[in-house]
Order: sequence, then structure tokens, then C-alpha cells
Amino acid sequence: MPPRRARVGILISGRGSNMKALIEASRAADCPYEVALVVSNNPDALGLEDAAAAGIATFAQSHRGLPREDFDALMDGALRAARVEWVALAGYMRLLSPGFIGGWRGRIVNIHPSLLPAYKGLDTHARALAAGERVHGCTVHIVTPELDDGPIVAQAEVPVLDGDTPATLADRVLIEEHRLYPEALSALILKADG
Repeated sequence: MPPRRARVGILISGRGSNMKALIEASRAADCPYEVALVVSNNPDALGLEDAAAAGIATFAQSHRGLPREDFDALMDGALRAARVEWVALAGYMRLLSPGFIGGWRGRIVNIHPSLLPAYKGLDTHARALAAGERVHGCTVHIVTPELDDGPIVAQAEVPVLDGDTPATLADRVLIEEHRLYPEALSALILKADG
């Protein structure tokens, strides 16, 4: 009998390229997790179509007009109904309420396109270029109530090349994100559940 795999819920707001990387990795026989549910605050998110095409259940509802805590409670209910054990943010573009984060303490992760603690927030690639950085990258971290904070799980570096634009740098960082996120999530789950 194969070993039990942890059930992961993925939160997205858009195209879900990191979601796709997590789903693809979950198909490997030795992957310690399966993707049980994809949740979006944007019913038109392109990633929802990819999740459904992969046979993964989805939950989508607009957050507009709802207090943050109420919307997060809806998401939490959907995740728990799907028996999710870990939550992975993959381009989820909303701040989460402290109550939601507290309910998943230590079991909610994010990937951020910079080498944290540098360049928290948005426009990380443009900011790194403007600062003259020679090395940039991405970080997988445990989510805490503070924006792009929390214990670092793993990082990947990307050299900044002469002539880079925010778009070219973003493309190279994204390649590393797609490699790093499944590896880091798998390692975290094995460590916590092993």
C-alpha cells in the first residue's frame, strides 16, 4: 500500500503557473503530497481551468463586497471540507486575515519573487534592478500575519544580467520558482509529518 500523502490546498488569483508546477510535481509516485483543492478569489482566474482540466476540485468566489474575515472564513470552510492539511499560496494577491493564518499556523506557505527579506511586496524585479543588484531570486517561506515575512524554507538565486529588464528577470526567476516550490513544499511536509 502506498504511503499516505498530505492533502494540499492551493490559493490563486490569476494564471496559476506555480499552481501548475505544484500539480505536476504531485504526479510523481514519490511526491509526499496531493493537490486536493484549488481556491481562488477571482472566479475568472485562468488557473481554475487548468486545475479542473487536471481533475482537481476548485472553489471560486469573488471577495468583493465581503469583509476580509468573512471571505477568509468561506475559504477556510472550503479547505477544511476538502480535508486539506497544508495551504500553498501561488500568486494569491490578497492579504490574509490573522485569523485565517492562525488557523493554519506553520502549515501555510508562500513563494515570493525576491531573496527575502529584501524586496517584500510588489514590483520586486524592477526594484532589484533599480538598486543595482547583481543577484536576485525567489523564496519559499512560512506565512505569518506580516507581509512576506515568516521563516524561510528555501531560496534560489538568479544572476542579474547586463541589459535585464523587469520582464526578462521575472522570466528567469519564474523558472526557478517552478523548480523550487514543489521541492521546498515536499521537504517541509516530509519534515513535519515524518
